Amino acid sequence: MGQKLSCCQKCGDWKWCTSKDNEESTLRIRNANANYFTGIPQGDKTDGASSAVLGVLKVDLCLEDNHEEHHTSHFYAAAAKEALVVRRGEPFRLKIHFNRDYSPSKDAISFIFTVADDTKPSPGHGTLNALVPHDGIDYLGDTLEWGAGIESHEGQTLTVLIKPPSTCPVTEWKLDIDTKLLGDGSRSYPLPLPIYVLFNPWCPDDQVYLEDRDQRKEYVMHDTTLIWRGSYNRLRPSVWKIGQFERHVLECSLKVLGTVGRIPPAYRGDPVRVARALSALVNSVDDDGVLLGNWSEDFSGGVAPTKWTGSVEILQQFYKTQKSVKFAQCWNFSGVLTTIARSLGIPSRIITCYSSAHDTQASLTVDVFIDANNKKLDAETTDSIWNYHVWNELWMQRPDLGVGEHGTFDGWQVVDATPQEASDNMYRVGPASVAAVKNGDILRPFDGGFVFAEVNADKLYWRYNGPSQPLKLLRKDTLAIGHLISTKAVLKWEREDITDTYKHAERSEEERSTMLKALKQSRHAFSRYYLNDNFNDIEFDMELKDDIKIGQSFSVVLKVSNKSESRTHMATGQISCDAVLYTGVGAVEVKTLGFELELEPKSSDYVRMEVIFEEYYDKLSSQAAFQISAAAKVKDTDYDYYAQDDFRVRKPDIKFQLGEAAIVAQKELDVILRLENPLPIPLHKGVFTVEGPGIEQPLKFKIAEIPVGGTAAATFKYTPPYAGRGTMLAKFTSKELDDVDGYRHYEIEPRPEDLLQPNGSHRSSNIIRRRTDVIA
Repeated sequence: MGQKLSCCQKCGDWKWCTSKDNEESTLRIRNANANYFTGIPQGDKTDGASSAVLGVLKVDLCLEDNHEEHHTSHFYAAAAKEALVVRRGEPFRLKIHFNRDYSPSKDAISFIFTVADDTKPSPGHGTLNALVPHDGIDYLGDTLEWGAGIESHEGQTLTVLIKPPSTCPVTEWKLDIDTKLLGDGSRSYPLPLPIYVLFNPWCPDDQVYLEDRDQRKEYVMHDTTLIWRGSYNRLRPSVWKIGQFERHVLECSLKVLGTVGRIPPAYRGDPVRVARALSALVNSVDDDGVLLGNWSEDFSGGVAPTKWTGSVEILQQFYKTQKSVKFAQCWNFSGVLTTIARSLGIPSRIITCYSSAHDTQASLTVDVFIDANNKKLDAETTDSIWNYHVWNELWMQRPDLGVGEHGTFDGWQVVDATPQEASDNMYRVGPASVAAVKNGDILRPFDGGFVFAEVNADKLYWRYNGPSQPLKLLRKDTLAIGHLISTKAVLKWEREDITDTYKHAERSEEERSTMLKALKQSRHAFSRYYLNDNFNDIEFDMELKDDIKIGQSFSVVLKVSNKSESRTHMATGQISCDAVLYTGVGAVEVKTLGFELELEPKSSDYVRMEVIFEEYYDKLSSQAAFQISAAAKVKDTDYDYYAQDDFRVRKPDIKFQLGEAAIVAQKELDVILRLENPLPIPLHKGVFTVEGPGIEQPLKFKIAEIPVGGTAAATFKYTPPYAGRGTMLAKFTSKELDDVDGYRHYEIEPRPEDLLQPNGSHRSSNIIRRRTDVIA
């Protein structure tokens, strides 16, 4: 236990104390300063003090230097000088100006830090801390304790360094500077600005320490990212404005930990507890959190999930109204959680898993039940496979999990805010160690089994003939789940495949042994051992062309081969195309084609089903997803075949043109957006939505109509606010076509005059003279 500041009952002086009464001693200090509790203005006398008591005239928070050293200068509150924003485990500097010369022999100073929203701050809980500065800054105390030291003293000015501990609660703090004339009276100066203390991935003693410099840039500092959507055979990156530094985002992120997340102030420095709270508070289930989920196609009364371009507008709206924002799906939840985590200082990235399992029974399998007519039984099939699912990884040490067979469980942790299944009676997931998931340690907290199933479940097709009949296993697919697990590459605008961090290579001995290990831990009673006949004369292969643009027709082809040397076989069945949500549910039949093929020995034949635009357009969901299935029986055998695949038609990209010359900070340029109409019908009531650096509110440009074969264009003047990396993103929606987006990444060169003043900071949108056109 470190030393605490205490008050000597004999002389009233302040000193360091190592007794067991630290908490009571610290409280005595505060009770000795009536100003702290009554808010008596600076200059008023307390405790019978004379006018000789040292008074604080002003405090220079050294904002520019502190924010630069703590990597917080990008925060709006920091740039606008509305708060001091620092990271724990590292010292920050204050310059205190007094009303007379400071005399160490007769003047005593203490710094009282209090969590702003704690109704009963306590030293024992770490929410009330009193510091007396040491003479000198060579030693600021143990890394787990607060420390203060005098850096310099010149007449009426005292410069001090203050170090929050590396385990400090991450929250808003109040600072009171108490002064005392030894043997006389005392005063208190309340700092008018708040101090925000954040997690510190630059500090080796912080639980979220991230050693790699480039990863810190990507996972803490970058404010724009890519989220992969689509399907495993048609990957689609879309840009998302994280905006962790924008106005009110930090304030909202800190506030929701206490209001929605209900984390007591003393525990807000524990990244495990914070991560688990974030997974619950970002969705509205249980706690009226930030976003309300909606997986229907009816988004009246709110904004469709596909229309959001980033987190900023969502969090600003929630901060203002304190009501759940409508509406969201998995990538929106993930984008907002990334924003909050990065604003708090926890390294975070967005993960997409294609063909992601939703295991409702904790069986680690996805069970699909088929009736005698080869139709999926929706009532019995409660598991589902999402075309893709998006969650987060947060970086931290996990001392609470101990050490396993393969080492620690530190590093990336899965945190998922999409409300799928309840965990400890709340809709949340994680943090679950990625290392634990890969090695099948599914019982380690939190929710490792659910995540394991998402990336590595076996998919089983069962013939269901009624509750009194035995199930027949039609097909067992060990390769269907967990494809192309993706995230944005570090400092590159491209995809990084991280599948091998979640599971061993498919078909490998390690992968199967890990699956068996996990199944044994699940203790699920459902039988998985009904086996199909070993008939293998007939082979089916379903073929889909991947790159089909929306508006075009496409074909589903089933190749049927007879491998027998002597026997002719008759195969009968059907192929079907259903329009579905990206979650794999809500199927609407588009087209079904039955077939009957007589196959000579050593021969093959094809079944081809053509699906035209007019057949699928009215049934298509906003994310243009289909589920293609094929079912067949072979006459005079017990063989049944069933297969299912995901398919998606491609939407066009929005094209950007940014000026004709180099892009320079604070220099106006022309921006042009273009989109070609891919449909064989006109588009009506189109809207471009644009976000980018310096654009505080999304810009909107309306397009009345885009004819068949036409191109919509929107132009505007734009002034980049600062030098460095920039990403502009746009989204287009209309009555006939939505969820169309595009982005442009670019470098902004500094102004010549800024090269002499690298710390110059500007925030201005300066967006003027908008124009929209349709080019036939």
